[in-house]
Parts: sequence; structure tokens; C-alpha cells
Amino acid sequence: MAELKIVITGTPGVGKTTALSTVSDRPPVTTEEATSDGLAKIKDTTTVAFDFGEVLLDDGTQLRIYGTPGQIRFRHMWDIVAQGALGFIILIDITRDDPLEDLAIYIENFEQSIRATSAVIGVTRTTNADLEPFYNYLERKNLLLPIMFVDPRDKDDMVDLLMALIAMLEYAE
Repeated sequence: MAELKIVITGTPGVGKTTALSTVSDRPPVTTEEATSDGLAKIKDTTTVAFDFGEVLLDDGTQLRIYGTPGQIRFRHMWDIVAQGALGFIILIDITRDDPLEDLAIYIENFEQSIRATSAVIGVTRTTNADLEPFYNYLERKNLLLPIMFVDPRDKDDMVDLLMALIAMLEYAE
């Protein structure tokens, strides 16, 4: 049986744990702890190490999905979780102060891995934002990545995002 490692990353509160829970075939393993800083204004808990879930595809391939912590103070975990990943899902909360800068943080942190594999971007909390600035940023970085509006609570949205990533990985072969 083939196994693929996928990483979901993005800002705190964007829905990484929710997205992973939505698609996982079994209850995910999470490392949620009580929020102890300014983030407590928007959420009660935060991921401090990583989340883990699994999806069995129709062809028997096992997707092992890892979610990174969103807070930059846990950045040391990003590189650990990214080791061996075949692709990345970057979730961006369009309602944050500077979602384009948020995208830049995650692209730049995982850029070497993304260039060696691939990534897709899911924009949360709207279905009608102007995506042109995101595409322009990616073009300046010489990256051609799909951007989709998603709701991390919607299984169809998350499956579409996963399938887009798998298609990107197959295209790259």
C-alpha cells in the first residue's frame, strides 16, 4: 500500500485542525492546548506540536495528513512536520489584517519543499475575495499553484483541495 504525507499549514485559527478532522477517516490525533497569549481573544485552544489524520483513497493509497501549529513561536515544528512531505495545503484567512503577508510567511518558510513537490492554497472565510494579489505574488515567486475558496468544515471542499494537490503532484511527475 502506498503512503503519502501531506502537510496542512496556515495562520492560527484558519481551520487547520478543523480541516484535518473533516477529511480524516478516523478521529485525528491533536496536540491542542489552552491558548495562553493574545490568540485567546479568537480561540480557546491552539496546536502546539502537530495534528495527524489519515485518509484511505479508493486505490488503496494512504494519505497521512499532518497539521502544523500556526503560531510563529512554534515555527521549529514546521520544519520537523514538513520532513518527507509530498505536498502542502496552505490555508489563508482572508479576514486577517494582511492575508497576502500571511501567504508570504508560509510560502517562504516551505518554499524549498514546495518547489520540490507542490502546494495548493485554500482561502477561508469568504467565496468572493479578489484573488489577483495572491496570483501576482505567486507569479513574482515563479510559482504556479491553484487557489481555491474553501470552508474547512465542508468535507467536499477539503476533498476538492486534496484532489487538486494530488493532481498537481501527478502533473509534476
